[in-house]
Amino acid sequence: MKIKAVSMMLWALMLSILVAGSAAADHHMGHGSSDSKDSKSMDIVDTAAKAGTFNTLLAAAKAAGLVDALKGDGPLTVFAPTDEAFAALPEGTVESLLKPENKEQLKQVLLYHVVSGKVMAEQAVKLESAPTLAGVDLTLMVKDGTLMIDNASVVAADVMASNGVIHVIDAVLIPAADGGKTATKAASGSRSGGSCSGH
Repeated sequence: MKIKAVSMMLWALMLSILVAGSAAADHHMGHGSSDSKDSKSMDIVDTAAKAGTFNTLLAAAKAAGLVDALKGDGPLTVFAPTDEAFAALPEGTVESLLKPENKEQLKQVLLYHVVSGKVMAEQAVKLESAPTLAGVDLTLMVKDGTLMIDNASVVAADVMASNGVIHVIDAVLIPAADGGKTATKAASGSRSGGSCSGH
């Protein structure tokens, strides 16, 4: 009976995350039901560009020479920080990473947000870690009904693209040189959108 009860609780939690993630995706990605066909034809880069809230991420991908990779066949899973998340980084961080001499460091930071394969929210909530293209594993967990990637919260899940899936996060993930990782969250209260915990 206990096992059955726990199983039912897990399914209820996953359903909550999926439903809330879908609603939040409409807010963060600007996707409505009329755009459902776009995911079949627009790749990850095009989908992020259409949203209009990932300008810094796209500029960084261009500077790091990763645009073509993100437009490739995939499939890829991208944990995408918003412009607000990048703005929450310490002053000068983004400008420093975008300098040509820091291209490799920028590339590693961005690849730390990318996982090979299509990892949907339903699968992500069951994982404890996921290997990134940067060679460092992300830590995944569910906290208070919200899917966490390291210390960042997933605020919109399962945004589909032709070559993978995007999960919107509220912090930039930066792998430390010693294999650790940090995440700088956007200031609380500055974001009116929901999270995967639902509202």
